Amino acid sequence: MIIVTGGAGFIGSAIVSKLNSKGFDDILIVDSLNDSDKWKNLVNLKFIDFIHKTKFIELVENNSLLDEITAIIHMGACSSTTEKNADYLMENNYHYTRKLASYALEKNIRFIYASSAATYGDGSNGYSDNVEELHLLTPMNMYGYSKHLFDIWARKEKLFDKIVGLKFFNVYGPNEYHKGDMMSVVRKAYDQILSTGKIRLFKSYRPEYNDGEQERDFIYVKDCMEVVMWLIDNHQVNGLFNLGTGKCRTWLDLANSVFSAMGGEPKIEFIEMPESIRDRYQYHTEAKMEKLNKAGYTKPFYSLEEGIKDYVTKYLAASNPYL
Repeated sequence: MIIVTGGAGFIGSAIVSKLNSKGFDDILIVDSLNDSDKWKNLVNLKFIDFIHKTKFIELVENNSLLDEITAIIHMGACSSTTEKNADYLMENNYHYTRKLASYALEKNIRFIYASSAATYGDGSNGYSDNVEELHLLTPMNMYGYSKHLFDIWARKEKLFDKIVGLKFFNVYGPNEYHKGDMMSVVRKAYDQILSTGKIRLFKSYRPEYNDGEQERDFIYVKDCMEVVMWLIDNHQVNGLFNLGTGKCRTWLDLANSVFSAMGGEPKIEFIEMPESIRDRYQYHTEAKMEKLNKAGYTKPFYSLEEGIKDYVTKYLAASNPYL
């Protein structure tokens, strides 16, 4: 059995979809649905059971999981970069992950977990996934810090030769629809074009970047699915790895790609950035991907244009937009 925490969420449900495509349906999904539309991500998936995250960690703590477990894919976390409840983030993102990693190691279960590019802060210390440089990083929000704390703990406990951490960069793609404000700009841009005919982007507040030329490493969720599947198949690969494309692109590139996929001419409006995030805004991210490549993953990633075209035409414009 494979356990996927956060299995009803964006990346988690995408991973379950990929597992299904490879013939796996002996899957336990762990999540919390509450009153969101996250449940819709489950409709097309095959799995043996669903369990609430609180009940699941109780079973872990009581050593009451009876089935033979081959892998735990831990994507479950509060992923809101604007979450202000630090106690909640510490318990949900840091302590929960520690308990689960310890259990997996005790039981000799493959453990793959989600870290985040938010751990890099403003990027002034670079984007290297070398674990010996973790102490140099200063996250700019509590979400990033909660992820960083586990990375630091895993290094201190010398676990990175036994587990896998993935520092996801800017992921976009199907099954993100429940995320509200945390949805990718690709999805938001698509909706804006349908309703207003234009896309709104934040102005730049740094002279070295023109409006719309702030840069991100955008990665299509289907590439994330491929990497996780490869890691499931290659148990000898462990460590902390970046997961981006290794190539930064601008918000203007993204906007133009959405217009192109929808068959329209670009019309872009630049708006003021909320003051509450101006001092915590990343102007550049770009994953260093040499470590994952050296570990043996060499499959090419979707370009931004390819990924957006696939997302728009096969999902956003389709009657069933789910994986």
